Amino acid sequence: MESVRESAAQPESWTDAVGAPATASAVEYDFSNFYYSSSDDALAVLRPYNAWYSQARPQGYFLFGQPMATAPRPYIELKEQSELRRVQLLNLSSYNYLGLSYRPEVVQAAKDALDVYGLGAAGSPILSGTMQIHDDLQKELARFKGTEAAVIYPSGYSTNVGLISGLMRAGDVVIMDQNAHASCVDGAILSKAETRFFRHNQAEDLEKKLKKVAGKKVLVIVEGVYSMDGDVCPLPDIVEVTRRYGARIMIDEAHSSFIYGPTGRGVVEMYGLKDQIDIHLGTFSKALGGMGGYVACSTDMYRYLDAFSRARFFSCALSPVVAAGVLESLRIVQREPELRTKLWENVAYIRGLLDAQGVDVGESTSQIIPVMVRDDRRIMRVARHMQEAGLYLQPVRYPAVTKHRSRFRISISAAHSFEQLDSAAEILVSVLRKEGILA
Repeated sequence: MESVRESAAQPESWTDAVGAPATASAVEYDFSNFYYSSSDDALAVLRPYNAWYSQARPQGYFLFGQPMATAPRPYIELKEQSELRRVQLLNLSSYNYLGLSYRPEVVQAAKDALDVYGLGAAGSPILSGTMQIHDDLQKELARFKGTEAAVIYPSGYSTNVGLISGLMRAGDVVIMDQNAHASCVDGAILSKAETRFFRHNQAEDLEKKLKKVAGKKVLVIVEGVYSMDGDVCPLPDIVEVTRRYGARIMIDEAHSSFIYGPTGRGVVEMYGLKDQIDIHLGTFSKALGGMGGYVACSTDMYRYLDAFSRARFFSCALSPVVAAGVLESLRIVQREPELRTKLWENVAYIRGLLDAQGVDVGESTSQIIPVMVRDDRRIMRVARHMQEAGLYLQPVRYPAVTKHRSRFRISISAAHSFEQLDSAAEILVSVLRKEGILA
């Protein structure tokens, strides 16, 4: 990997900084080229990075972070950042799997909480930030997950970081799937535990890693559904190996809680392995349409995390307004199982459309459907044409995925109609054909 090469004298251009030809296209390079700097000035990297970004942005990076002017419905309004026009687009990018973020009951619950509690918690949950609505949400969530307790965090990222760094220590071992979320990696790094990775979804490789750390305190980390490939964890195999070697196991069900299993309790319910999992973790920002995260666990672990989970201890508590909306979403999930039925009908429907046209969706079996492009430079142009054709389908490239594994990531919602999915598939296939990606 190329890195920034700078001395005290600033380079004349970003190409000088990364050792690129003067005629290089900015879109051929990415964030990795600006991760390191040889300068003794901690801020020296800013200038060449921004010189590069000023060229990369009009070549496609403007697609990221465009401000949305509506709720994440099947159709959204967007202020696109190329010509600064407001456009209406068919949305296949939002996580709002059950369409709950804008449900009238959810919105009303948030409004009611705003009248009672005000906007924010204004304090750490340990000191002054815990409100009755937080307690209600934790108890309802624990009942739903079938655990003694549940701990809530202000974001999904802080949940993984807080749990792993709060529980593991130097000298311990964390072994996680190589495709585990960045927040799991960061939590392990902060814990100072020895961190190892096993090959994606391969229990045999996990066993090899476990054999090498016999006698140590080990936590194995997997996800229910992997967010970039959309494939499901082979949990029975992972659990069998983990238990055989006496390790503990944590599952992050960010993309599978509330939608998998007969009652929506996740991949663990689908496999009938709830009681074989030591730590159940998930988020509120996907299927429930809110924000925040949770750990469903024993009372003993709840108390320990209260004391040692710095990401919770030293963060302001989740906004009570959001907590109230999330609580109502959770109640809707329990009383309207037809939402899950509709979601899976939509997933099967668009999969049929894409399969009939030969679209490469990788190994996905879930509501997350990657459209594989595998061309880091080209995907930005294709994405721009998708948006121009009326489809909001964001490109994914390094660092969200490894290099040369770029793709689009379709997120299906129960709120989509078949007609909308027909239109989306038609746009997608048409653009891929014009770009020569699809024969």
